[in-house]
Amino acid sequence: MSQSNTSNIQVLSTEVSQLRQELQLRDQLVQQLSQELFRLVKGNTNFMPQQPELERDTTQFQALQEQLQAVEQQVAFYQEQITTRDSEIYQLRQSVQELTDRTRMLEQVVQELPQIYRRKFEQRMTPVREKVAMLQRENRQLQAELQSVSYRLAIKTRSASHSGIDLPNFPRPASEQPQISTPQNA
Repeated sequence: MSQSNTSNIQVLSTEVSQLRQELQLRDQLVQQLSQELFRLVKGNTNFMPQQPELERDTTQFQALQEQLQAVEQQVAFYQEQITTRDSEIYQLRQSVQELTDRTRMLEQVVQELPQIYRRKFEQRMTPVREKVAMLQRENRQLQAELQSVSYRLAIKTRSASHSGIDLPNFPRPASEQPQISTPQNA
């Protein structure tokens, strides 16, 4: 609700209160006057108001009645406006409550988002981790096979390179075999 509507309602409420007070004051005065008149008339049977005074009092009474009707109309108008404003206030309070509830729900969702994202990320990462583990096992297996193949290839390469250079072994007589002295290192 805007501040101007609130201030208008306060001004109208103040006016209504003032008008009610004036109305009560006038009602009291009318009642006091009627009681005083009744007392004077009852106590003095010879008392008969003079015609001009009676007309003046009647005119004043009619003027007061007209003012009273105008005030009653104003009061009814203000009461209708107050009722309308009250219903607007009620609707706005309901809207505020609904929006507050929605805000709380959204705040809770926002607070839960990190856990939800972590769970989703973990769920998505599980197959990736399994795939990485499988690839690592396969990589180790392939490296082992590569080392095995490299080793076998190296052995074959050595065998093949030595076989082409091998000299024939001729039998030597036992007497011609040179004696190899072994050096002695001290």
